[in-house]
Amino acid sequence: MRDNQISTDIEHASWCEVFPARIADNLKLAQGLLPEGAQLLAVLKADAYGHGIDRVVPIIRDLGVQYVGVTSNSEARAVRNAGFAGTIMRIRTATSREIVGALPDQIQEQVGSLYTARTVKELTRKGTQIEGVHLTINAGGMSRDGLELSTKEGQKACLEILDLIGPQIVGICSHFPSNTPHDLAASNAQFQKDVDWIFAHSALRRADVKVHAGSSLSLVSEQEVTTELFRCGAILYGIVSQDLGFQPTMELKSRVTNLATYPKDSTIGYDRATILQDDRRIANISIGYANGIRRDFFDQSAVLIRGQRVPVLGKISMNTITADVTDVPEISIGDEVVVFGQQGTARIDNTSMEHQANTIMADVFADWGLRNHRIYAG
Repeated sequence: MRDNQISTDIEHASWCEVFPARIADNLKLAQGLLPEGAQLLAVLKADAYGHGIDRVVPIIRDLGVQYVGVTSNSEARAVRNAGFAGTIMRIRTATSREIVGALPDQIQEQVGSLYTARTVKELTRKGTQIEGVHLTINAGGMSRDGLELSTKEGQKACLEILDLIGPQIVGICSHFPSNTPHDLAASNAQFQKDVDWIFAHSALRRADVKVHAGSSLSLVSEQEVTTELFRCGAILYGIVSQDLGFQPTMELKSRVTNLATYPKDSTIGYDRATILQDDRRIANISIGYANGIRRDFFDQSAVLIRGQRVPVLGKISMNTITADVTDVPEISIGDEVVVFGQQGTARIDNTSMEHQANTIMADVFADWGLRNHRIYAG
């Protein structure tokens, strides 16, 4: 490039490396675990957990997935734009404006209140075609969307909903709050009891309604659940069950931008939170809390440089972290830094990252993927 030319390529300070082949492998493994007669719904909320809906849809389409789960209208539009022609299900209840706005993308909605049922009824009264609705019940579950049929009030509301929109109901669903075997068994029993009550008090035919409450964790649990559809997100992205062969599908990376040696008693970062006990060589790395490396990573995190694990020192800044690289003298400015993933034989794995971040991998994947540039391996 001549001196007077300016490159239009952007050098990204941090990036997520996404592995589509691993998503495909994880999906195949999950499909192999499905009980006879059950189907898989691929959860693509939060832009496919930060991986990019446009890149994940071709994978699930090629592997025969017929159901997709989203939460927002923009996600539904992205799924359709990526060429998915199957069933899109919203896996939460929606406002009336959202329901109307999603009509062009042919979404099946959840109904867990008279408010939503009346919206659906009014649309059908005006001749608007609704793709179908899933009656969501709490069944002692998450207490966020579903009808609570253990109360007279909940039963009364359910009967009114069945009277209003019974012909539009294509599914009955719930979401279990815990996946330990004991809790799953209890939740599944309550769910089936509530489902039986609905069929006993309506004209719905069991053969016409998809009953579902399965998830990634219930799919790999030792406790069986009675469900026709497993709504899987975490397992597709390698967030759970590495012992069964599921692989993390995203790595987070950055670069060393500066190296300097600081004397004993120097303080590192904001609030002088770290004080050097002796002379140390410190690397600046171009990533911080604006990129999803939260301030509470302080004093408990590490990164990989040249295949070596080095500790992060000082409080996390907006776009910078600092690491002690004294024991790895060959490190240079521009070296790649792995915040999560593998470098050489060293790895920062799910367990280590969840400990550092004090949260679950679904949280950090979605955060990283939405905050950082994405590069797709292969």
